[in-house]
This record gives sequence, structure tokens and C-alpha cells, in this order.
Amino acid sequence: MFPRFSLSAFHRALLVVPLVLGMAMPVTAEVVGIQIDRREVFAEGQPFGRSGPYEKIAGKLFLEVEVTNPANQRVTDLKLAPRNAQGKVVFWTDFFLLMPADPSRGNRRLLYDVNNRGNKVALSSFNNRGGNNPTTKADAGNGFLMREGYTVLWCGWNGDAMPGNDRLQIGLPIARKDGKTITGKIYAEITVDQKAFSRPFYWGNSVPYSAVSLDHRTATLTMRPLRSSPPTEVPQDQWSFARWEDGKAIPDPTHLYLKEGFRPGWLYDLVYEGKEPKLAGLGFAAVRDAVSFFRFDFQDKRGRPNPLAGTIEHAYIYGVSQSGRFINHFLYDGFNGDEKDRTVFDAAFVHVAGGGKGQFNYRFAQTTRHGSHHEDNLFPSDFFPFNSTMQEDPVTGERGDTLTRARNGGHLPRIFMTQTSSEYWARAASLVHTDVEGKLDAELDSNVRLYFFASAQHGVRSSSARGIYRNPINVLDYRPLLRALLVALDRWVTTGEEPPESRYPRISDGGLVSLESYRRSFPRIPGVSLPESFFVPLRLDPGPRWQSEGIADHVPPRVNGVYQTRVPAADEDGNARAGIRLPDLAVPLATYTGWNTRSREVGAEGMLARWSGSYLTFSGTSEERRSTGDARPSVRERYPTRASYLSRYAEAVLELQRQRFLLGEDVVEILNKASRRNLW
Repeated sequence: MFPRFSLSAFHRALLVVPLVLGMAMPVTAEVVGIQIDRREVFAEGQPFGRSGPYEKIAGKLFLEVEVTNPANQRVTDLKLAPRNAQGKVVFWTDFFLLMPADPSRGNRRLLYDVNNRGNKVALSSFNNRGGNNPTTKADAGNGFLMREGYTVLWCGWNGDAMPGNDRLQIGLPIARKDGKTITGKIYAEITVDQKAFSRPFYWGNSVPYSAVSLDHRTATLTMRPLRSSPPTEVPQDQWSFARWEDGKAIPDPTHLYLKEGFRPGWLYDLVYEGKEPKLAGLGFAAVRDAVSFFRFDFQDKRGRPNPLAGTIEHAYIYGVSQSGRFINHFLYDGFNGDEKDRTVFDAAFVHVAGGGKGQFNYRFAQTTRHGSHHEDNLFPSDFFPFNSTMQEDPVTGERGDTLTRARNGGHLPRIFMTQTSSEYWARAASLVHTDVEGKLDAELDSNVRLYFFASAQHGVRSSSARGIYRNPINVLDYRPLLRALLVALDRWVTTGEEPPESRYPRISDGGLVSLESYRRSFPRIPGVSLPESFFVPLRLDPGPRWQSEGIADHVPPRVNGVYQTRVPAADEDGNARAGIRLPDLAVPLATYTGWNTRSREVGAEGMLARWSGSYLTFSGTSEERRSTGDARPSVRERYPTRASYLSRYAEAVLELQRQRFLLGEDVVEILNKASRRNLW
């Protein structure tokens, strides 16, 4: 457990005295008001070790930003936002807090969890339990974050998150020019896994930008089976802006309707005139200012107290997938310093973000979109620079790195980046630590550690059911690594203790290879077809105003070649050689891969899954193996007895603990789980 901060009832009372006496207190110019709608006991008052019981607080924050403040200069279209009487731009966001009921028993750390399309993710990552309205003992899962004493905070940031299911919301202003609605061309790609007659312009529980008019004659629609295939134009009389409901097409400026229906797996490219762009970049400001308020301030501008006043010493930001890309872009755009030039986050934990940033700070931003092997190739989520140290693009001559603004502003946090095999196959993760041609390894900034979870897939799955893919889905559970790494990150920040050295595949030692090399080394497994290609990000050119003003002039963007990526090398079993190898890889019963391929039934057969890998079990005996032609030794050839298996497995578990990649509590759980296996 971490050192505890002792805040007596007397000292807590002192925080309130100035409010009662009307004395001047430090107030924030960013959070105008805090509105608490719910404050109640969490997990039925269950105590979490030394941290004691927790409570949850939910409500809204009302914010304002100063247009001329240097901290806000990167917000796209900020000068076109409506302003209040003081000349500031105002907006609001939901917030949700889980905190020790007695703050003196907490660890004085705030963990900010970047919501993913409005959904909370940190509890699933660290506590093995999800949910958007954590309330009960069951919602606390294993209680890890609470036992460690963290205060966990969420707020809204993406203005296109659809309401419902307790998803976090944010009220962003709409940009206007000379008091008039701004319109512009918007590109949307639509694809389905089963036949449908209508779809919203935008996937992922997201609210699309509305078409200016239901008259679609100024819009264009094409279709193709693959991005590399030539497009076919869909005749105007075969589609409209409508949604299919109760057997009829109902006019709707946010949906595309096709008379013949969408073909599974095909890509439909729509370009239409949209309206009312929200100031998406204020999502960065919302996160910055919400955390700044809870960390530094005693009260809002109206005198209402900050429930965390005086209790937070360090703040960390955590994000998964889209949320991880959000953190990358947040730091890239220099938002880790608030309007008073205070560093907001001391550390960032970026999980499974691949090589990407995202559409988080542009006009007509679509925050859900990201490139993958089959879908969304024409959305600029993966763009130069990629490295945390200075690099050059030989094609454009451009130089830069992802942390320049944070470093130059004096707001560079400690950073952990974690990737799985899926990010190398489907999300261009190698670009984070190679040059853009995939020829040379690149150095990491001294404040960055990179950890590769060997052979894992994007998210943890409990079932290997195939779903829409050819192979059973990867079930490798890497969450124990996340818990150990959060402990290491905290110690790096608070005590200066160096974390474990980075562990990731490199070109120089043969751990990062071309597709051809991977295919040559992969073992023969009956019924398994290897990928014939993988995700290679396109070099996209949205136009001359994209970088300077966040406005696309080429819709969709022009393509000027590709960035080159690589994948982790496989061992003789087909498991990744490099990185952190969990005991199920070190002492394997199966092959785990970061790739899986789409089945014929859902179209685009053979193209890679966006987030899923494969789980390919070994034969039980040598006879079974020989009868199928499996090149991998069987379970009993490897481990003649159950005891021999468990002995080697325990050695692998204890070695990971020694390397500080497993905590003691997870060692016990992992060994117990292994002991219940009986393949003999």
C-alpha cells in the first residue's frame, strides 16, 4: 500500500472556515460552478482495506475558457464560439467521482479515466468489473483501485457521444461565423456485418453531423468491396437520407438508406454537406480544467466547495483504445498545462492506442473514427509525428515529435504506453518506436516506458466464441499486468523509483519483422490461414488548413502513399517472442495471436478483425497431433504430467513477479486458476 495522507477532522474543518467567514479563497477561472446531483455510499459501505468505505458523487461542472489565454490557442474554431458577457466561451460536462468517504485514508492520488465513447473503462481494467454507474459491491469487482486508495474521476469530453446507458455527456458550443451556421463537406464511411437497409452516418454510439438538407442531390455515394477496389457510384434514385423503421423509410438527415440494402463487408463512401460543427477541441480543455479544479482549488467561482479540496497530491490520466489515443493527442496539442500554467497530470497511462492520435480537435471531428485493416482508412487518426523523440519524414521533410509542446511548456508527464499484438497488426503500433519507413528502431523519450503484452489482443475476452471471425477469439487475460504497472508508475512519480525497463519488439534483434518473415516462421496449424496483409496507414492530406486551423479542404483526404509498419516475430509455437510473456505464453497450452480474420458470411473475407486475435489450442496427445498434421508439440509431449506443467508454470509466474510485472495478490490468483486445469 502507498503512504497515507492524514487529514484530521479539524484540518478538514479549516478548509470550510473561509467559506463561512466570506474570506477570499483561491478560485479557478475555468470551473465556474460545480453542481452535485447525487452523493451516496458506494458498494453498500463496504470497507476497502486501509482506505475504508467509499462514496460516489455525480453532477455537472460548468466551465469557461479565455479565448486569448495561451493554454487555449490550439482549440479549433475557438474564436468562432459564442461568448458570455465577460467574453469567455462557456460549456458544461458531467462528472462522476469515486472517493474515500474519509479522504485521510486515501493515497492522495487522483486517477482520471478518459471515458471511451461516454463509457467508463478503468474499473474494467483494474478491478475486473465494468459498468457506467458503479454502485454495488459487485460493481467494485476485486476492489483494487479502492484498496490502493485512489480517487477515481470521470467527465465528459466527446460531444458526439450518444446519450443513454449512463454515458457521460458534455455540452459543447457550436461554431458560427458572423452569426451564421457553418456548413462544410463531411466524409462518412459505412459498413455492416449483416444486411441492413439503413445506418447512421457514424458508428460507435455517436451522434452524426446532420445533413444541411434532406435533398441528397449535392451528395455523392460510392461502394466497393475493399478499399483497394475501384469504386462504383450508387445512382441517386437508389438511396436517400432516411432510416428504415417498421418496414418503411423515414426521412432523417443523419441516416443513409439504400433501396437494395447494404452488402455485408462492403465499404460505402458518402460525402455530404453538413452543418453546426461543435468545438470538439474543448473536450481537451474540459479534461484539463476538471482535473485542475479538483486537484488545486478549494471552491468554484460561486463559493461552492470542491469535495476533494486539499486531498490530492498527484493526478494520473488513464485511457484505453480511443481514450488512449485521446491522451496521445492531448499531450501532442499541449493541453497538460492549465490556464494558470500548472501541470495537470504527473503521469499518463496510455493503453492499446496503437500508433494513433485522432480526430479530437478539428472542425466536423468524428472522434470515434480510426484507421484499421479494412475500415476507416481515410480518416486521419495516424499521422506524423509518431515518435516521442525527434524524427524526420523523408517524404515530406517534416520534423517533429509527439511531446514537443508538453516538453517545451514544462508539462511533460511520466508516460507508460502498453500495446498488445493486435495493435501491431491492426493499429500500426510499430510506428511509435520505428522510423516511418519501418527500417530502423527509434529511441524513446526518457520519460516514456513502452510495454508490449506479447500475443494478447486489444481487449480482454472471457469467451473464445468465434463470432464473425474464422478462428476462436483470443482469451489471454493481461489485466494483472495493468495492476502491477499502475503501482510501478505511481512509485516512479512519487518516490523516483525507476520502473521496469521497456519491453517491446525491436527491428535490431529480430523481434519486429515483415509480414513475409512472420508467415515463414509461423508453424503449420490445421485449418488456419495466415493473414495476407495487415494495416498500413495511408499518408493522408486533408488540405493546407488542416494542421494550422483544423479544417479539411480535401474531403475525403487525398492519399500520398503509406507509412510502413511491422509485426512482432513469432516463436516455434506461433506466439510472440518479444515483450512481456504471460505464464500462458511462457508455458503454453495454445497459440495466441493478435490477428483474426473475417469470415465469408460477413463479407470482406480474410481482412483482419479490428480488435480481436486468435486462440488456437494444442492437441492433447502426439497421436492427435499427427492425425491432423499440427506442427506444434502436443500438451502431453511438452508436459508429461500435470505436476510437471504446474512446476514450470509456477516458475514463470514467480519470474514475472520478480521483474515487477505481477503483484502478490495476482500471483496467488493465477496459480489457483492454473491448478484447476486438468488436461492429463
